[in-house]
Amino acid sequence: MNHRQHFPALTNKAYFNYGGQGPLSKQALEAIVTSYKQIELRGPFSAEANAWMTKEAEETRCMIGGELGVPASSITLTEDVTVGCNIALWGIDWRPGDHLLLTDCEHQGVIAAVRELQRRYDIEVSTCPLKATLNEGSPLDVIAQYLRSNTRLVVISHILWNTGQVLPLEEIIQLCRSHSTWGQPVRILVDAAQSVGVLPLNLAQLEPDFYAFTGHKWWCGPAGLGGLYVHPAILESVRPTFIGWRSVKVNSQGEPVEFKSDGRRFEIASSSTTLYAGLRTAIALHHEWGTTEKRYQRIRELSKILWEKLNNLAGVSCLKKSPPDAGLVSFQLHETQIESGRTHDDLVNYLEERNIMVRTLLNPDCVRACVHYFTLESEIDQLIEAILDFQAK
Repeated sequence: MNHRQHFPALTNKAYFNYGGQGPLSKQALEAIVTSYKQIELRGPFSAEANAWMTKEAEETRCMIGGELGVPASSITLTEDVTVGCNIALWGIDWRPGDHLLLTDCEHQGVIAAVRELQRRYDIEVSTCPLKATLNEGSPLDVIAQYLRSNTRLVVISHILWNTGQVLPLEEIIQLCRSHSTWGQPVRILVDAAQSVGVLPLNLAQLEPDFYAFTGHKWWCGPAGLGGLYVHPAILESVRPTFIGWRSVKVNSQGEPVEFKSDGRRFEIASSSTTLYAGLRTAIALHHEWGTTEKRYQRIRELSKILWEKLNNLAGVSCLKKSPPDAGLVSFQLHETQIESGRTHDDLVNYLEERNIMVRTLLNPDCVRACVHYFTLESEIDQLIEAILDFQAK
C-alpha cells in the first residue's frame, strides 16, 4: 500500500488502464521539473547545457539497455512505439514484390504504416490469423504457414494489445532466422508496447531484429519518450528515413559526413531531454518494490484473480479461457446484455463516472482492464461490484 502513495493519480480512482498509459509518480514528475530548471540555470542554448543534455541521453540509454539486457549503443531514443516501428519499416530497402507478414492483432498505427509502404513500394502484404490462437492452436504454426519465399519482414507484438496473449517470441524469432529470402534470414519487428515493464526481458538472448517500446505505459514514465532496439548485426544496413543533426557525424567545417554508427543514427533533432530523468526515476521506483521477475509474478497473480471474478459474473465472458499470462484482461458482455441495449461503451462510461478506469476495444469488440503489480485486490472487487450494478440498471 505504501508504494501506491508515490502515484497521486491512484488516490481517487481504481485504475485499470496501464496498457494505455501508466500514472506518473511524484518522484518522476519532480525529476522532470528539476531537469527543466537545470537547463534554464545553465542557459538553454549553452555549451554547459548541451553537455548536460548529452549526458542525460547517454544515462537514459544505459538504463534502458540494462533493463533489456543489451548495450546502450543499440538503443535509439524515440517518442513512442509507433516512431520506433516506423524507423524499422521505412529503413528496409524494399523492392517490388517483397512480402511483409502482419498478424491480425496489430495496432492500427502499424497497419496504416504498412499500407502506405505497400502503396509506395508495391510490396505484398498478408495477415496471419493469430487472434484465433488465443485459446487453441499454435501461433508458431500459423506464422510458419504464412511465410513465403519472398518474405522480408514479419511484424508482430510480443503481447497482443487486444487479447493479452503472450506470443512465444523466442521460437518465432528462431523460425524467422531459419527462413531465408534473398540469401538473408527473414527479419522480425516486434511491437513491445505491452511487454516492456511487464515481462522479464533479455533481448541479447532473444535476438529480435527490431524491438520498439515506450516508457509511458507499464514503466509509468512520461508520455513522449520511448525507444527502439536494433540488433547490432543489422544496424548499418537499416537506412534512416528522418534525418537530423543528432543522426550524423560532422567534419571540422560542420558538414555532415556519415551517419553515427550506433542507435543515435535514427535520432533526429531537438527532443524533450527533460523527460529522460523522469523515465529513469520511474524505472528505479519499480525496482524499489521488487525485481522484474517478482513484479511479473504479481501481475500474473492479480490477472488471475480478476479473470476468475469476471468469469463468475453472469452475462460476462473473458476472451481468454485460461488465466492470463500478462496484465491485460479483455472481456465481453453476453449477447443478451447487448440486445437489451447495454453496450461496451455504456459500461466503460458508467465505470468512469464512478472513478473506475477501463477502456473499450474495437477488434475484437470488448472491454479491456489492466492490472499492474501494485493494483489492489480491493480495486478488483470495486470493479466487479460496479459491473454488477451496471447489469442491474
